[in-house]
Order: sequence, then C-alpha cells, then structure tokens
Amino acid sequence: MNYGLIKDVLDLVQEFDSQNEGSKSYETSVDGFKDWISSTTKTISTELDWEGKENGRSAESVINTLIVHLNRYAKSYSKSAIFGSNFSTQEDFTYLINLKAFGEMSKMDLIKKNVHEKPTGMQIINRLINQGWIEQRKSKTDKRSKVISISETGLQALGNQMDKIRKATSIVTGNLSQNEKMELIRLLNKLDNFHQQIYDRNIDTENLLEEAFKNFNK
Repeated sequence: MNYGLIKDVLDLVQEFDSQNEGSKSYETSVDGFKDWISSTTKTISTELDWEGKENGRSAESVINTLIVHLNRYAKSYSKSAIFGSNFSTQEDFTYLINLKAFGEMSKMDLIKKNVHEKPTGMQIINRLINQGWIEQRKSKTDKRSKVISISETGLQALGNQMDKIRKATSIVTGNLSQNEKMELIRLLNKLDNFHQQIYDRNIDTENLLEEAFKNFNK
C-alpha cells in the first residue's frame, strides 16, 4: 500500500476543509472535493486583454465595470417583463419569489435576503402589503413580532408574469454554455459568501469601506 500517497491525499483533504470552512464555496462531499481539486489545478494559458490595460487599468476595475453593466442589462430585461402589469419594480417580484420559495419570515429576514437597507426594503414590503400580495400576522413563536407570507392574490399576480420573468432570467446568461454557467455560479457564490459576511455586520456607511478591507486582508 502506498502510504505516502494516502498521506498526500489526507493533506489535500485537510487543505480543502480549511479553505472551504466559512465560505462554503464547495459542497462538503466527494464531488465538492473534486471540483476544488479541478479549480486549484486550472491555469490560464493566455493572459487576457481588456480596454485600458496598457494604461494600467486593473483586473479589479474591469470586473467591477462588468458587474455593473450586467446588473443594468438584467434590470432592463426585468422592466420589460413587468411592463403593463401591476408590478412597480423588479424588487416587487423578487420579494414575492423569495416568500414563495422560503415561506413566511420576518420583514427583516426578507430584506436581508434581498441585500437591501431597511428603509428601502420596508418601502417595498409596504407596497406589496397595500397591493394585497403579502399578508402579515403575529409570529407563533414570538407574539411581539410579526411574520409575512405571500397571499393567494400575490401568488396569482406572480403566476401571471412568470413566463416573462423566466424569459428575462434566461436571457441574462446569454450565450454561456452549461459548463460556463456552473463555473460562473461557483465564482459568484464565492464572491457572494465573502460580501455576505460583511453585509451581515450592518456596518455604518462611514466605516464600511475600512472595515471591509480588514476582512479582505485577513
């Protein structure tokens, strides 16, 4: 038996567990371990070029710009999907979709799921309540607080637009192959997990950048 090989594999498993702890970028399974091995052994054979690179524009600048652009493209498709309906914004149906998928929850839990600040989230929730698309009641576990859920009217409103919403969702991924979509999900999950930890700390705007950089440099 090759004990040296077994030790090397165990060392790799330990490294995988250490890197994946907290971020959960990969499933804690054989498939997750294989994905991690694959990603750590991949190399980019050709250096990418981008506009402004010769003048010192960084990769980070390009990524930030592309994320902003993609967000704007996605919003334009969403506006088209809800055109002529009673939905006011993309966030209206996003909130309803979360309630449908995850069930009743507190208002703040729903706001956090959508990565909004409290005033913005409450405005959206109140609008949905006024439409009759969200119901609220006292929590069974804490009578002092309330929970909200999607109403039958909300389900119907969502159902009436779902075909267009699915089209808007599909077009955002454009001409990516299935493998490219899976790789993009992996990378975006990794980024989302990083930023979620910072977001959950509710840092005030004045100190956010400095505190985020402390997390970045750990």
